[in-house]
Amino acid sequence: MGTFTLGKSRGQVLDMIPEWTINKIHVGEQVIALVRIDVNFHAFQTECPHRGTSLIHGSLTDDCEIICPLHYYRFDLKTVAGKVGSCGDLKIYDTELTDEGLKIFILSV
Repeated sequence: MGTFTLGKSRGQVLDMIPEWTINKIHVGEQVIALVRIDVNFHAFQTECPHRGTSLIHGSLTDDCEIICPLHYYRFDLKTVAGKVGSCGDLKIYDTELTDEGLKIFILSV
C-alpha cells in the first residue's frame, strides 16, 4: 500500500496521540491500532488473531503489553508477539517519528 504520514510535525503528532492509549487510525482504506509510549509508536492490526476481537477495546499493562478484551490474551508491544494464550502474533507496521510527522509503513502482502 505505501507510506502514510500522520500529522505535519513531530510536535503535532506528540500532541495529538496521547500516551498509553490505544488509538484507531485510518491509513488509506485500512484501519490500524496505534499506541504511543513516550516518543515510541507501536502500530499493529486492530483485531486479535485468535477470534477477531477488536484490540481497540483492549487494555495496556505497565509491561508494555496489550490485553485482548475477549480471552485476555497478551501481546508484547515491543515485539507484538503473543505472550499469554494460544494465539498467533499480531501483524505490525513499522513507524518512524520525523520532523514532518509520524510515518507509518503499510506493506502490500
